[in-house]
Amino acid sequence: MTWLQYSFFLCVILKGWWLGFWWLVLIEGRCDASMPPCLNGIMMNVVLLNDNVSPWSMKFVRGAVERAIRHDAKSDQGCVLLGPTCTHATFQMVDLEVGLKLSMPIISAGSFAPSCDYKDNLTRILPPARKISTFFTMFWNFTDNIKPVWSTAILYKKPENTDNCFWLVNSNSKYFSLPLTPLHCIVFIICGTSDDIVDLKNGTIEDDPTVVFILIDLYNDKYYTNKSSIPAMQNVLVLTMPNTRNYTVDLDVGDNVTMNDFMAAYHDAVLLFGQVIRKILKQTVYVFHAGIAGHYELDEYGDRDVNLSVIYTTTDNKYKTLFIFNTAHNCTKIVDNEPSFIWGRRLPSDTRSKGMCLPYSNYPVSMRAFTLCCYNFTRQNKKNRKLRKKWSHIQSDLITPLEYNERSLVSLKIEEDHRKDKSYKIRRGRYDKKIVILKELKHTDGNFNESQRIELNLLLQIDYYNLTKFYGTVKYDHGVFGVFEYGERGSLRYVLNDRISYPEETFMDWEFKISVMYDIAKGMSYLHSSDIQVHGRLKSTNCVVDNRMVVKITDFGCNTILNPSRDLWTAPEHLRRQGISQKGDVYSFAITAQEIVLRKNTFYTEACSHRAEKLSRVQFPGITPHFRPDLNFETADEKELEVYMLIKNCWDEDPERRPDFKKIESSLGKIFSNLHKQANESYMDNLIRRLQMYSRNLEHLVEERTALYKAERDRADFLNFMLLPGPVVRSLKETGIVEPELFEEVTVYFSDIVGFTTLCQYSTPMEVVDMLNDIYKGFDRILDHHDVYKVETIGDAYMVASGLPRRNGNRHAVDISRMALDILEFMGTFQLRHLPGLPVWIRIGIHSGPCAAGVVGIKMPRYCLFGDTVNTASHPFYDALRIHVSQPTINILQRTDCKFEYEKRGETYLKGKGSELTYWLTGETGEDYNLPTPPTAENCQRLQQDLAQMIQECLENRSLGSEVMEKRNTLSVRHRRVGRDRGEQGWEGDTNDDQPEYLHLATIDNFSTFL
Repeated sequence: MTWLQYSFFLCVILKGWWLGFWWLVLIEGRCDASMPPCLNGIMMNVVLLNDNVSPWSMKFVRGAVERAIRHDAKSDQGCVLLGPTCTHATFQMVDLEVGLKLSMPIISAGSFAPSCDYKDNLTRILPPARKISTFFTMFWNFTDNIKPVWSTAILYKKPENTDNCFWLVNSNSKYFSLPLTPLHCIVFIICGTSDDIVDLKNGTIEDDPTVVFILIDLYNDKYYTNKSSIPAMQNVLVLTMPNTRNYTVDLDVGDNVTMNDFMAAYHDAVLLFGQVIRKILKQTVYVFHAGIAGHYELDEYGDRDVNLSVIYTTTDNKYKTLFIFNTAHNCTKIVDNEPSFIWGRRLPSDTRSKGMCLPYSNYPVSMRAFTLCCYNFTRQNKKNRKLRKKWSHIQSDLITPLEYNERSLVSLKIEEDHRKDKSYKIRRGRYDKKIVILKELKHTDGNFNESQRIELNLLLQIDYYNLTKFYGTVKYDHGVFGVFEYGERGSLRYVLNDRISYPEETFMDWEFKISVMYDIAKGMSYLHSSDIQVHGRLKSTNCVVDNRMVVKITDFGCNTILNPSRDLWTAPEHLRRQGISQKGDVYSFAITAQEIVLRKNTFYTEACSHRAEKLSRVQFPGITPHFRPDLNFETADEKELEVYMLIKNCWDEDPERRPDFKKIESSLGKIFSNLHKQANESYMDNLIRRLQMYSRNLEHLVEERTALYKAERDRADFLNFMLLPGPVVRSLKETGIVEPELFEEVTVYFSDIVGFTTLCQYSTPMEVVDMLNDIYKGFDRILDHHDVYKVETIGDAYMVASGLPRRNGNRHAVDISRMALDILEFMGTFQLRHLPGLPVWIRIGIHSGPCAAGVVGIKMPRYCLFGDTVNTASHPFYDALRIHVSQPTINILQRTDCKFEYEKRGETYLKGKGSELTYWLTGETGEDYNLPTPPTAENCQRLQQDLAQMIQECLENRSLGSEVMEKRNTLSVRHRRVGRDRGEQGWEGDTNDDQPEYLHLATIDNFSTFL
């Protein structure tokens, strides 16, 4: 290529839901005359998305393509198209039916979807989705001494996926069914990064040797450059590209990105194109090419074949290659014959036994609880041992549903929260005249084993003031549930978030916070000294508040049934190795206490806000001090400092240095007593003081809620008055009904648009809506200045009445007439947004007489008019841009002091009434109305004949821009000048202009509306 030139074109491609804006960069070179003609003589075309997010964006790829052109400047013939990368764009270029039928070849680093498979002119230099699908089908059937045959898998689809992940995951959906629940199927397929694995495992499976995750992370080289792994990856197999890159992948998409696989692919595509041109005479089917991304081998369909690597994490957290899969021959080769991984000597089978309820990681906890129960049984007689080993469920009919008014929590909040979310369901009922909550016991079918039955019997014996009561279990068709005492005020986390019901400075002061922590410490102290011994899931959401503001601990026990939690309250030693302990409960108490003291989010710290990052920094501490939530030691006074030091000791990194709950209970009891001594008040005085504060806060909230109610009521009334007349609204509010009424004399206005059906035929539905909305909004603004009532609008018909529902003497004819003149003046200057320059003419009719009115219907009630007066006013034989007035209306106007100007129209035939004398209202004496000139009968007839052609011309001229508008304005000015010169002769003479004569009535000097 002897020279380069860059040109930019904006190309918009729309297909279904996909709308993309692409920059077409044309890298030009002179084409040899012996080769097929290129597009406009351009040798290399690049079509890529131009944004700051996509790794294949033109912003990043352009430099790589230019370097490749400078490196390989030997070819001066042939032409090629690089890109697009997205499947939707490529499909429209290569498909035989809907494609652009380009004669040049297309090279894409993407277009992974099956819709782009087997296209003659498409080459994909990154493995497409069908290669990955073939890997899974072949690898699932592959077996050796390390891997068994697999037949099932669960595809995990993230809510948000990159383009390549979307197609890689969805193309595999047809190969795997889901006959088993996640409890039984142990092979999971996910596309993403190791961070997605960490997020997926939070609160679920952690290093379970019976589970295998297959992570599709093709375009990441950290598995080769960074040999160190993390414990969360120990039961993960990573499918990635081979280690053939001559560069380091930069995953951060920003201004300083150096290289990624998509940039390298388009760089090598330029070199591949040059090599193919030089070898084209050899007629080779398989092309071998070496680039910065390694060796390229293309199959017979132009798709790249690679040796995919399957990488695992060793027991000492190192990445090593386990298998290599060759996509050209669809064969699997083992690399590490003696792997050191979490699964032992062999990968597990893909299904669990259906009778298995507990993951392997919970087995030590179950055995520990079982050993404790056996130790207790040796101290009791044989009869008690038999009773403790028996268990029976509560009969389901003994638990009855709650009444509707019993379902809400005790709170003064009125804002939207999770309780109003239909997807958030709290299972509650009534058992033994008490409100209970039902907690689902997952991973069990209700047939408890011996150790589980023993533990459930121990739970039945727990009865303490600061622990919720356990009543038993109940079995339904859809699951097994534990029946627990219900906290009327919700969880402690909910109470802390509710700053309306429990204000910070008045109700929830420092003394109240100490009492809350004291309640938790007393409950945990009792629990640790009981046969249960340990909680394992202590958190602010597992502490509930009853209607007496007493904090009670729930969700304890059932450790042989429920999994230990893994969240922000979990102690660091249990994040590193799953389990539960009393010292771990102390750590959880410290995190909960920090929530109580600061009333902020769980594990609040200014250092970071992401949950996954907090968990990672707690689990894997660095050189810096151990990561913990914030406590305001700098601003704390003496009483607060004592509590802060206690919390700090409770979340110490060394479990042995943490105090037990006996010491915590004793320390908080002393702090609580000292607060009363310093205040010199008794418990009764303190209680009365709190009740007074709560009463004052309640009065303030009542005033605030009353003001909000009044404002909402006023808004509702305003909306009702816009829909119905004021007297009608008041009657509906007071009695619920509106009696129909007969009015002796009212005036009715009726108008419609000339040629509205033809306008709709050449307009989209949205343009019709916008047109009517623009017209009627102008009419509505005019109505505000007159004593009239808008009855309804039906299509292009606009109906207004005066003299009802409030009678106004003879003013109804005057107000309707003045309103009609204002509307006609408004239409003289109105322009359609989508058809500028096209005249919009309306026909107006006014009639006066008796009328009946009333509200019709229950749902969406309407105030409707009935009678011959309405029919006469809506008579269709009116003239455009004129106000047709009947004789009764003229008689009423003559009885008033107003001087209206009108002309006799003559006898008009009215259906059902015969011929009657009618008039044209032309103005009012003393008022200057800028009314449009009404067209002649001939012009009206010509408009109806030529309207369709005029609309088509407007649609064609709309795309011509400002030049057409300027020309049209010039013609209009010229015709007006000619009209003035002709004087009284009018427009009956012939003109040399091709524009219809009646079109000039709609022209205005200011064409800004056309913009």
